[in-house]
Amino acid sequence: MTTSTAPRKSARKAARPAESAGSATTASSIESRIAAEDPGSLRTLYRDMLLVRRFEERTAQSYQQAKIGGYCHLNLGEEATVVGMGAAMRPTDYLFTNYREHGYALAKGIEPGRVMAELYGRSTGTSKGWGGSMHMYDTATRLLGGYAIVGGQVPLAVGAALAIDYRGGDDVVICQMGEGTTNIGAFHESLNIAALWHLPIVFLVINNQTGMGTTVEKSSAEPDLWKRASAYRMRGERVDGTDVLAVRDVASELIETARREGKPALLEAVSYRLKGHSVVDPAKYRSTEAVSVARENDPILRWHAALLEAGVLTEDSVAAIDNEVAAAVAAAVEFADASPHPEPSSLFDFNYATPVAGDSRRLPADPLFTH
Repeated sequence: MTTSTAPRKSARKAARPAESAGSATTASSIESRIAAEDPGSLRTLYRDMLLVRRFEERTAQSYQQAKIGGYCHLNLGEEATVVGMGAAMRPTDYLFTNYREHGYALAKGIEPGRVMAELYGRSTGTSKGWGGSMHMYDTATRLLGGYAIVGGQVPLAVGAALAIDYRGGDDVVICQMGEGTTNIGAFHESLNIAALWHLPIVFLVINNQTGMGTTVEKSSAEPDLWKRASAYRMRGERVDGTDVLAVRDVASELIETARREGKPALLEAVSYRLKGHSVVDPAKYRSTEAVSVARENDPILRWHAALLEAGVLTEDSVAAIDNEVAAAVAAAVEFADASPHPEPSSLFDFNYATPVAGDSRRLPADPLFTH
């Protein structure tokens, strides 16, 4: 007797296509919002988005040159969300991220050279060269990771929010994650605790609609991820992740509410990943149509066109920004190339925050006992 392994067809109607998700922004509304902004600030947003794009493109090239090892995940296509969230935060606010965090490190104010040096595994990097692509960390700017395990950052971010509340501070924690994280237990436990204890934290879900290689509709019974906040009587919002002003404005409101009132929130930013899950993923699981939609919604091209139309950018200012960003990325690569590798003797220096009696510092080739 043989049995079919094909899944049964659901009686429910299929969820609406992911491509239609997110808040639609009309050209007129973009024009009106641009007109209300300081032109210099708008150019800065464009410059910061372009820096993330060019930095990540150079990162991919360095990976192909074997200057970067291990896993490597890029923010290509998510620049508006990265920069918009960075613009909404105070410098003293804390940021926890997953492994797709190079752009967030730049948006948090870490020098591009230190970020690239970490990717190169050099001692001048944000984690002294021991963390690499997935483990950026910098206490000065309050970027507290970089976590390779899916959802590993979420309970820790809630703990940081509890510490802020316990000490009576007014900082806020932003906890960034991918859409796949919303299906793990730690996500739900963390939202529950944050809501119960009124903690100052905003959970940022980056919905790039493909997860590692599976669409949201095929992995989540409720593909409208922002609605999951309602289970914990928490405010949930969805924003167009390709619109830098929309991300900044919605994130600012949620962050300030968390700061003033201790009300956590969930923000779903819908964007399009322009490349595969990692630099070695050819993304053959994506249809031609999906790739075309992603390219049509390139946040930098959209922002570039809108600012040119509004007269905020000119061909000359675009060229100047291009040159500035290119020079910054080139300098970052030069800094990383010239930086030393960490000494093997420093391997155990940061196992513990303070010295621990009996801490073993034996390297693999060292003998168990010395005479």
